[in-house]
Amino acid sequence: MVNEIDSESLHGRLTAGEDLLLVDIRTAGEIAGGALPAALVLPMHLLPLRLDELPRDRDLVLYCRSGARSYQACAYLMQQGFARALNLRGGIIAWARHGYAISFPGH
Repeated sequence: MVNEIDSESLHGRLTAGEDLLLVDIRTAGEIAGGALPAALVLPMHLLPLRLDELPRDRDLVLYCRSGARSYQACAYLMQQGFARALNLRGGIIAWARHGYAISFPGH
């Protein structure tokens, strides 16, 4: 069972200044279309190779376009001992639907 967070809760926690690490697991092409501000870019296929870059003592909020791939990535991280991995339910689609900030890398 993967722990999830919805866009409203995430926005509230970020606004309150909580120490969360956003992890964008999408491809570079997808990210060019917009990302959550200050997210770490870590494409899903590189997760196994870069586990040592992720802190185990912070909440990690993984997201993709719709929440499906990040759900699978959270399940993988939990198997690797990351108890604080959270999936952003609905992905960046749900985040944008609520009108929350989107950044455009390289602009």
